[in-house]
Amino acid sequence: MRILVIEDDKKAAAYVVKGLAESGHTADHAADGEDGFDMAGHGDYDVLVVDRMLPKLDGLTLVARLRADGLRTPILFLSALGEVDDRVKGLRAGGDDYLVKPYAFSELLARIEALARRSNPNDVETRLKVGDLELDVLTRRVIRAGQEVALQPREFRLLEYLMRNAGHVVTRTMLLEHVWDYHFDPQTNVIDVHISRLRAKIDRDFSVPLLHTIRGAGYSLRATA
Repeated sequence: MRILVIEDDKKAAAYVVKGLAESGHTADHAADGEDGFDMAGHGDYDVLVVDRMLPKLDGLTLVARLRADGLRTPILFLSALGEVDDRVKGLRAGGDDYLVKPYAFSELLARIEALARRSNPNDVETRLKVGDLELDVLTRRVIRAGQEVALQPREFRLLEYLMRNAGHVVTRTMLLEHVWDYHFDPQTNVIDVHISRLRAKIDRDFSVPLLHTIRGAGYSLRATA
């Protein structure tokens, strides 16, 4: 999933963004309401996480304006304002859920994932299959030929993206933008390293390779050579 965190507290934002990345998601950050409004309106996000008390444009006004503009992306308010009246105001402004600080990250993650499932119950495939390789987005399990394959979060994101584009050539630029959330070339071998690790896990012990390098173009995941 791609998630936008709109939070002015740098430490709090860094904690959420880091946790989401470690859980296999891509997270962008906006430090004030105006930037958040602009990014939410122009970005393709699955969920927005919005603080109530934001500089330049407060959270309630931000969400109300987004809804007035027709944005249907699920929104989770994350705020220290936890009275019943505060929660009611957040939901009436257009929020879909409201979590009070302090909170457990596991609960935040579960609520985000629940919002995404409710908003796109049929739009996004949660079980992917290429040949004898299967990936379950919700349980985060990967199985090939009946054998479970243990992947690190970044490897899982990489495989998910490749499987969603199975049969097509995926360029390095596409991987940088969708798996690493880089919109520039970091001039490192980060992709090569992760592709090598992923290939070792999903192909090395099996007779038919699925992950193919397309020289001068990128990579392709397919069940045929």
